[in-house]
Amino acid sequence: MSGHGPAIPMTARKSGPLQGVAEVPGDKSISHRALILGALSVGETRITGLLEGQDVLDTAAAMRAFGAEVTQHGPGEWSVHGVGVGGFAEPDRVIDCGNSGTGVRLIMGAMATTDLTATFTGDASLVKRPMGRVTDPLALFGAQAVGREGGRLPMTVVGAADPVPVRYRVPMPSAQVKSAVLLAGLNAPGQTVVIEGEPTRDHTERMLRGFGAELTVEDTEEGRVITLTGQPELTGQDVAVPRDPSSAAFPVCAALMVQESNILVPGVSQNPTRNGIFLTLQDMGADLVMENLREEGGEPVADLRVRFGPLKGIDVPPERAASMIDEYPILAALAATAEGVTVMTGIKELRVKESDRIDAMARGLEACGVRVEETEDSLTVHGMAAVPGGATVASHLDHRIAMAFLCLGMVSAKPITVDDASPVATSFPVFEPLMTGLGAQITRANS
Repeated sequence: MSGHGPAIPMTARKSGPLQGVAEVPGDKSISHRALILGALSVGETRITGLLEGQDVLDTAAAMRAFGAEVTQHGPGEWSVHGVGVGGFAEPDRVIDCGNSGTGVRLIMGAMATTDLTATFTGDASLVKRPMGRVTDPLALFGAQAVGREGGRLPMTVVGAADPVPVRYRVPMPSAQVKSAVLLAGLNAPGQTVVIEGEPTRDHTERMLRGFGAELTVEDTEEGRVITLTGQPELTGQDVAVPRDPSSAAFPVCAALMVQESNILVPGVSQNPTRNGIFLTLQDMGADLVMENLREEGGEPVADLRVRFGPLKGIDVPPERAASMIDEYPILAALAATAEGVTVMTGIKELRVKESDRIDAMARGLEACGVRVEETEDSLTVHGMAAVPGGATVASHLDHRIAMAFLCLGMVSAKPITVDDASPVATSFPVFEPLMTGLGAQITRANS
């Protein structure tokens, strides 16, 4: 499946029990950061478990364009020979980040304090997404950005020739914005400070320290204060990428929906800034057990044992949103099968993802016969004993919307078709064979 090629319609039908081991891909967030920090380091970074979805492959290509040597040695095994902080070369072509908001925003940050110019673009979904939330703080370092109206791609960024450190309070919970500012701070003298009111995924902080940066994190009345000392010499590292909790959420939720299912999802990251979906599922009554808790590559991981069982609707705590922002589409699909009402609030960030995910889920669920209500910042789903289904749902070039409705189709009375599942390749290229291997009935339109 390719997020850049022709549409690939897929249909999911009522499935028998899901059984077996679901080995989901490596974590997308960590994969992006491993490539970028490897490129900004001196020496060799060796990466195992790298997600080889299109989003990450686009970031690998971008790092090559900026002068790093990036090589694949085998499935999930990559090496990066970096150019050091401030060592990026000016690319001789436009940097195409495909579908990846994470990739483009982090790369912009990484190059914004080096004296060079780069132009960025993306696919039909990415060029609609706002970049001002990143380019505004990067301007404080001295970088300049010129894009389409509304701060959208294609966009040319001119890096600061004489960058200055900044103190920046992130106006909304966003690990992408925080990370872009921290990466820009690497090549600025002195200390760059980022303050976030709500903690977001902390992979950048963990990995910066792992590569040798001087970085402190302090919880204060002002919020979470992250202080980075600029112009370090980062050193290449061995990075073991844990399995992606956002990808794991799909087989986990599917198993919770499909009767008599019993699956194991091994080695999934349990980083406390990423595991909100699993806590929420347990709050709903899910038979979800975390086994073999351990640490790999500086990240806590666990094997997830998942069994079908009755679920109840809940009010999802809004303060949990930052730790599960990418999992609301599959949670909304699952909520349609739970007893009672599930209320998700504090989720306006979903409006500026690969699609307007609140609207996409609401319209798709309605088409499948599910009652929903939405506000700018919330989505409410009324569970039902049997989801009618029978609809063709628009994915809006959004991988998570496509996978959410394919999972729902496994339990609906009539099949659910997704108009284009090609974007699934951006984050979960083995979704189709993995799910069918567990017992899911998913077919392509031409099969």
